[in-house]
Amino acid sequence: MAKKSGDLTTATSKAEVDAFLDTVARAPALKPAGRRGRLMFAMDATASRQVSWDRAIHLQAEMFEATKALGGLDIQLVHYRGFREFEASRWVDNADSLVERMAAVSCRGGQTQIGRVLRHALKEGKREPFDALVFVGDCFEEDIDAVCEVAGRLGLLGVPVFVFHEGGEPIAARAFREIARLTKGAYCSFDASSARQLKDLLAAVAVYAAGGRRALEDFGRKRGGDVLRITTQMR
Repeated sequence: MAKKSGDLTTATSKAEVDAFLDTVARAPALKPAGRRGRLMFAMDATASRQVSWDRAIHLQAEMFEATKALGGLDIQLVHYRGFREFEASRWVDNADSLVERMAAVSCRGGQTQIGRVLRHALKEGKREPFDALVFVGDCFEEDIDAVCEVAGRLGLLGVPVFVFHEGGEPIAARAFREIARLTKGAYCSFDASSARQLKDLLAAVAVYAAGGRRALEDFGRKRGGDVLRITTQMR
């Protein structure tokens, strides 16, 4: 099992961002016509994550803002912390409601519960379909085979997992890449200095969930930077 790393200096490489965006661009359209996009937003809220959690409170508004013209987006916040604490919010359709829920959470020491996140996603997806799961975390402390078994079932359900990995810890990276592969999602690492990049990539996944590939292509032309490379790869 991986130990948490305090080293957040690993920069996201251009090649890795390209690979992430290429996977998103090549995936099938997620959103059926006539239905609002639905995105599950899961975060590690264990003790090492407090700074990142506070930053994410500000970043999440971008996901709603980017999808307004597409009919909007519903988001469910999922987090774990402490000794087996796990919580999933109701689905919300605006940034203020999500901020209120995130601001009420303080990070607490404990081990990861990524398998529990995936099991919850599997149960939720069977109850009512949703378009994608975004997970933000920095380490992995579980049985990788057991977690991958659930990831495989989530992939069969058609729910891609987009993993944003802070810090690049190698054991976590291996597990996160497998989760992304098994669900036909994508993996990308980032560091504490790349908040702007994370904001753009989160917004890109939200746009894709809300409007599909064409909406993502339009968003790339407007936003430029890393997101613009989606358009180039799709061509």
